[in-house]
Formats: sequence, structure tokens, C-alpha cells
Amino acid sequence: MIHSLYDVIVVGAGHAGNEAAAAAANLGAQTLLITMNMGVIGQMSCNPAMGGIAKGQIVREIDALGGYSGIVSDESAIQFRMLNRSKGPAMWSPRTQNDRMLFAQSWRMHLESIPKLDFMQDMVNGLVIENNRVSGVRTGMGQTIRAKAVIVTAGTFLNGVMHIGEKQFGGGRSGERAAEGITEQLVSLGLTADRMKTGTPPRVDGRSLDYSVMEEQPGDEQPQRFSFLDTPQLHQQRSCHITYTNRQVHDLLRTGFDRSPMFNGRIQGLGPRYCPSIEDKIDRFADKDAHQIFVEPEGWNTIEVYVNGFSTSLPEEVQVQALRSVRGFEHVKFFRPGYAVEYDFFHPTQLHHSLETKAIQGLYFAGQINGTTGYEEAASQGLMAGINAARSTWNQPPIALNRDQAYIGVLIDDLVTKGTKEPYRMFTSRAEFRILLRQDNADERLTPLSEEIGLASEIRLKRFHEKQESLKSLKKELNARSVEPETVNSFLEQRNSEPIKQKVRAHSLATRPQVELSELMEVLSITNEHWTTDVIQSTSIEIKYAGYIEKEREMANKLKRLDHIAIPADFDFHAISSLSAEAREKLSAARPSNLGQASRISGVSQSDLAVLVVRFGR
Repeated sequence: MIHSLYDVIVVGAGHAGNEAAAAAANLGAQTLLITMNMGVIGQMSCNPAMGGIAKGQIVREIDALGGYSGIVSDESAIQFRMLNRSKGPAMWSPRTQNDRMLFAQSWRMHLESIPKLDFMQDMVNGLVIENNRVSGVRTGMGQTIRAKAVIVTAGTFLNGVMHIGEKQFGGGRSGERAAEGITEQLVSLGLTADRMKTGTPPRVDGRSLDYSVMEEQPGDEQPQRFSFLDTPQLHQQRSCHITYTNRQVHDLLRTGFDRSPMFNGRIQGLGPRYCPSIEDKIDRFADKDAHQIFVEPEGWNTIEVYVNGFSTSLPEEVQVQALRSVRGFEHVKFFRPGYAVEYDFFHPTQLHHSLETKAIQGLYFAGQINGTTGYEEAASQGLMAGINAARSTWNQPPIALNRDQAYIGVLIDDLVTKGTKEPYRMFTSRAEFRILLRQDNADERLTPLSEEIGLASEIRLKRFHEKQESLKSLKKELNARSVEPETVNSFLEQRNSEPIKQKVRAHSLATRPQVELSELMEVLSITNEHWTTDVIQSTSIEIKYAGYIEKEREMANKLKRLDHIAIPADFDFHAISSLSAEAREKLSAARPSNLGQASRISGVSQSDLAVLVVRFGR
């Protein structure tokens, strides 16, 4: 520590904390990142992968805004896959398998290159709060460090307790102790906390597995990247594998159900619905004879393997016996068993959209402390909290992304207006405007904002403007190019597409669902070194789905009108007797700032909204 007063202090160096610290410091705020262990900055606590369904879109959005998760993922990738390619482009989601050690190493390297970012190894066990405003932190070593804003990104460490069968011990992650003191202090100041639970699967010795009896899951033949910058291109990849549980495995697992704290109720916290333990899967889907197990390597130069799909808190001997009944795992050797962890979180309805707490000025929450699960969800919150904490120190207005602007906007709006009763995970189905929020156009949606607030680097801006020029020039070429029937009909017939009878523009042929733009360009000898695969793909989507895109934009604009109708901060909802009792209660608790936010609060019906429109829409 070299400063007596920081602009921003970030507590915790996981995915949320790292993005928060980087954003604040890169914007020019003197920032301190405090973590209990400098040796595990950017640790992948659970699976060694980034992205996936909807999560991949979030990583691209983080990158477009000037964050680091996409860059770090590319630099440590051992496999790349674009998921959901059989569906429409709104569903395409990039995913990387990553080298766990390289991932953390890359994060630390990038953080240490930021001039205005300092580091400190210590535990924060209290906040300095004066007149309902945070003014610093207190550490386990007895130091008081002052700051204008504090971001808490405590992950699973707030009063964390780990469970393996009937054994339990304090900690937020294997080998690391829990953080105590912060929850109790904030609850005493009026914030509401609760408990959540999550689990992690065993890590095993890859040399003890028989991959020959499993299904190989290779990476894409032409792997892409997360970042819109010139990050390393994957030329070599490691395969994952798939195997399955069976009836014998399920029967063996059931013998330990009465000793599984995630299953028998000993852990009272709220658990993840969409990433359940193997115990929950067997119980909830008792009619299924098998469940998938994804066998994921932990890196280039390690024998450690992550057993995705086998998350559990069963006794260790039951885990070993059951996993050895899985095909390919007959002789498996364990590095460490799966375990469950329960921890404190704060109900996110207590936050503004800036992620600042409503009760304490200058205090921001990001990541699992807000009830989310997943690296990507945490990182995106950290980025926005870092941006807004830094801006608050200069009395600049906060940045809040709209639901039609980014999945990050959907995530934060859902948390703040609806809250969560279980670990919140992002899915494409949560977004109303999926065709607008594609993974390929995240830079187009968000890099101009990054430039406006001062976070985008010169290199990023240069590449962004070059790509925009390439997109324009390709569209112009397709609109200008006339195509004769004899040039293209053979190609069209091969693609089961109706032949043309007269000259048409290449653009009109590109609208056809059977015609791939890249193949059409090859037939017509349309080439330019600036028209990369990414440019061609984005152009194709824009052409083919132009009608759907326009409809979503119109719908988004209509809904935005509600966002422009303000609700006074001190308005008494109980005074409107025509509102339902539930609406009065929910609106009073959430304190929405406009009708758009009010419309998205669970429990506010369309009739309630009509009453509010009459009251405020005049």
C-alpha cells in the first residue's frame, strides 16, 4: 500500500474483483485490490472453461467494453467451440476450455501492467462507514485504509462453510479460509442477507482414465476467439470427452443420500437449479437411466481432469465407488473429492442499477455476493461496478446498460428489479431481444460506449473502426454486384435454391436461407483481405435476419418509452389504493426509478402497470 487515500478499493481478486479493479484503474482512479492470497488471483474455482450458452455473449460484451476476460480466455485457451450452431445466430455461443494455471497467470500479468492499480494481501473483516457512506476498510492485520468507494466481490467466502458428507469446515474454496465480519456489520446497518449453496465435482488423475471407451469432443476445425483484439489464434487443441452414468452408479450414489448435506437439508442455503448436484439430478429425474459426464482437461501440461456433471457433496468413499462404476472411470484415482460450499449473499434488490447499495453510498457489490453463479456473470458485474465506482469519485453519472443493449443489462436489471431466490445463471431465454444481442456484434453495441467513457484503448478503437469500415464496404459491394444466371445457377441448384432467370444483386441472393455468404463470395470471386471470417459472418446475419432485427428494434424502442417516465424517489406506493397489495409491497421494497423498471418487478401485474401509467404518464 502506497496511498493513504484511494479512489476505489476492491475487496477480492476473483473474476468480479479483477474486472472491477482493472476498469476503475484504467479509467484513472487510484485503485487498491485486496485479496487474502496473492497466489490465487484470477483462480478458476470451478470448471476450467469460459463462455457457453449466453455466457459466451457476456464474455464478448466484457471485451467490447474494454474488460479483460475475453483476452485472458484467449491467451489460456486449449479448445474453442461455437455452441448451438445448428440453431439461429441469436443462439450461437462461444466457449473455451482453458488451462487453469495459464488463466490465473495471464490475469495477474495484465493486472500488474496497470499503473494506477496497487495490490495488498490481507483479509478485509470490516468496512469504515460514516453517515451512511463508506469511507474505507479495516483489515485482519489491523490496518484502516481510506477510500472514496469500495467494491465488495467476496465470492463464496462470506462465512463460507464447506461440506464433504458429514464433515464440514470453514472456508470459501478448497484450501482457503472463510471471510468473517462483513456480513454481520452490514446486517446491523439494515441490509438483508441470506445463504446460498453450490457444489463442485471431483478432480481426478487423467492417467487413470480409459478415453478409448468415451466419446471424443474435439474443438472447432476453425477456432475463433473471444476478444475483438488480435489475441493468439488456436492452432492446436485438446479434446474433451463424454461418458455417462448408469443405473449401477445411481444405486451406489443413493446409498449416501442420507449423508449428503446438499441433498438431506443440512445445508439450508438456496441451491442452483440449472447446475444441480448429481444427487439432485438422480432424484429429480428418476426416470432417466443415464446422465452425461463431461471429462475436461485442466490444461496443456497437467494430468488433472475436471469431472463436469458430477458435482456432489456425498461422502468421499461413496464418490469413489460410484465414479468407478462410470464407463472409462473403472480405475480412477482422485486428486480431491467434490464438495459443497454454503455462503452469505445479499439480496440484489438492495442495489441501484449501478450496483451501488441503496443504503450505503459509495459501497458496491459484484459477483456471487449478489446471488449469481458463474465466472462470466461475476466478471460482468465487476466491470460495471468498477466503471461506476470510479465515475462516482468524480461525481459523474453512473452507467447502466439497457436490456436491448447487452446481456449484461439483462443480468443486472433482473437482479435489481426481480431479485433471485436461487443462484442466478444467465440463459439466452432471459433476454427479450436475442437477435439484437448476438455474440458477433457485441463490439458494435458496446465499444462506442467504452470510447465515450474513456475505457477503450487506442488499439481497440482502431480495430473497431477498421471492422466497421470492412462491414460497410462488403455490404456496398454486395449491393453493387450484378449476378448473371449463368454465373450462379449451378451453385444455387446444388444448394436446393431456386435458379434466377435474370440479373440480380448479390445482396438478394445472400438473403436466401440455403445460401452461405462465404460460399457465394467464392463463386462470384468477391475478395478483399479486410473481409475476414468475422466480417463475412456478421454481414450474412445482418442480411438474412434484417426483418427480425428491425422488429426487435421497434419493440425495444416501444418498451423504452416506459423507461423515460420517472417515478419520484420518495413516492408512497401505499397511497395508491387501486394497486394490488402485492404490487404496493414489491414496489415499496424495490423503489424503481421509472415505469420500465416497475414493469419488470415480479408481482407487478399489467393492471398495476396501467394504474402507474395513469398516475405518472401524464
